[in-house]
Amino acid sequence: KNKHIQVLEWPSQSPDLNPIENLWKELKTAVHKCSPSNLTELELFCKEEWEKMPVSRCAKLIETYPKRLTAVIAAKGGATKY
Repeated sequence: KNKHIQVLEWPSQSPDLNPIENLWKELKTAVHKCSPSNLTELELFCKEEWEKMPVSRCAKLIETYPKRLTAVIAAKGGATKY
């Protein structure tokens, strides 16, 4: 604003509606439980846990997208239960 650049009003905690973010969080949690001790193990556990991710989980995230989007619009871009 000081440089006279038009900026958008955007909530500081805008939700990330990309369904992959939910999967990344689940993957991170699963890999953390494996307690990798080095980069090789981390890569191995990531691949193993990703393979375990059911396709139905991805489908459910896509299926609920309209509901999540409606909630974000209702919250005017603020936090939601999703």
